[in-house]
Parts: sequence; structure tokens; C-alpha cells
Amino acid sequence: MDDNRRPIKTRSAGWAKHLTDLLVKRDISPNQISVASIAFALAGAVALNIDNGLVGSIICAVGIQLRLLCNLFDGMVAIEGGKKSDIGSLYNEFPDRIADSLLIIALGYAIGHADLGWFAALAAALTAYVRVFGGSIGLKQSFMGPMAKQHRMAVMTGALVLNALETSLYGTHYSLLIALIVIAAGSAATCVTRTLAISRQLKGNAHVDQ
Repeated sequence: MDDNRRPIKTRSAGWAKHLTDLLVKRDISPNQISVASIAFALAGAVALNIDNGLVGSIICAVGIQLRLLCNLFDGMVAIEGGKKSDIGSLYNEFPDRIADSLLIIALGYAIGHADLGWFAALAAALTAYVRVFGGSIGLKQSFMGPMAKQHRMAVMTGALVLNALETSLYGTHYSLLIALIVIAAGSAATCVTRTLAISRQLKGNAHVDQ
């Protein structure tokens, strides 16, 4: 198993393996699936900013889940399906950063806190930068939280479901604001925890070499 691959339990599920086989048989490339994740994220982001109430929240939540499914299947088609490409590593990272930014920034604009949305998106991107930096210097990439990608999307999805109810009952968006604050603060904290993990690995390797 690739040590630099995000651990996802769903890969072992029967339905995931079945859908992976279908995608491979239809000759759909993992890079195409990665690009599709951007389209789903964009659809969700646009929907939320057109309507930050019931309908927009539901569409955005669905867009997030479809984006995450793309993130699951691009890797499974590439590795388990044997369809890795020479530029697959680019498609594995760049669409993720774009999709994350689209959704988080859109969340900020949808509730009138664009500055916080941009900060949260930057912090989220930096979590990936720290992880990949560790890999670039020969260390095992750390996918630890407290606010890794799956956590950010889970928080946002949960908030969107709550927002659909909140706006219908009260016309407010406190669920989305709290989620954005949690994503921003949690992503910043994740940058710290991953940086400390890199530091520990470097010190451990130094002791081994002595």
C-alpha cells in the first residue's frame, strides 16, 4: 500500500469496488474523475450563493458528497483499477485544492463573511501544503487532523443540513457561520499539528542516523 495515500475505509466496501469495476470497464480515467470533482464543487458553490436557504443548501450538500465520491474513485480507478498515469499525481492534488477553495470561499460569500471564507480556504490549502512538503523531503505524509479534508467537508455538509432547517424556521444562518469558523480555526490548527509531526519525524530520523 502507498504510504502517501489517504487512508479511507470505504475503499474496502463492496459497493465501492463494484462501482470502480464499472468505471474501469467504461474506460473512464482517474484524471477525468478528478476533474469531475471540480464540476460538482462548483455546482454546489454556485447553488449556495444563488440560494443560501433550503434548496441551495441541499444542492450544495449533494455537490460536496459527489465531490468526495470522485475523490474516492479517482484513486481506486488509478490504483485498484490499474489505470495510473504519468501525470496522475497532479490530478490527484490540484483538483482537490480547487474544489476545497470553491466550496469554502462560496460558504463565506453566501453568509456575508467573504474575508473569513478566503482565510479558511487559505488555511485549508496550507494543510495540504504542509502534508506534501513532508513528503517532498522524504517523510511519510501526514493526513492527521483535527480538520483534514474529510473533516472540513463533514462539518460543511452537517452545517448545510442544519441551515436548511434553520433558514426555513428562523431565516438565519448561524449554522453556516459556526461551520466556517470551525473550518478556519481547525485548518489553522491542522497546519500546526502536521508541522509538529514533521518536526518529530525529522528529529527521530536524526537520532536513528547517529
